[in-house]
Amino acid sequence: QVQLVESGGGLVQAGGSLRVSCAASGRDFSYYAMAWFRQAPGKEREFVSAISWNGGSTYYVDSVKGRFTISRDNAKNTVYLQMISLKPEDTAVYYCAARLLGFATRQDAYQYWGQGTQVTVSS
Repeated sequence: QVQLVESGGGLVQAGGSLRVSCAASGRDFSYYAMAWFRQAPGKEREFVSAISWNGGSTYYVDSVKGRFTISRDNAKNTVYLQMISLKPEDTAVYYCAARLLGFATRQDAYQYWGQGTQVTVSS
């Protein structure tokens, strides 16, 4: 079992930066691929980024490439999403998710989810 708790969300102006974190509790965090998803008001939850168990592979949705960076610290059981050049359309609740073995972009591939953290980008 893995429990995930996101933090670091908030209000930022367009063009600004923010880093959200996801702290995992439970054993064997390093065995899990991790991902970030987001859900904007009135929209379905969508994939944002994923990272392999050892951080060696990362993947991003096209809309955030070059602006977002996913990373992880297995010693701290934490995964991060650094966001720069934020846009109003990045406004959403950001969720982290975990799955054993390789990462995926489908939501139903992930077994564990956090409660989410709100990111609001003002224009």
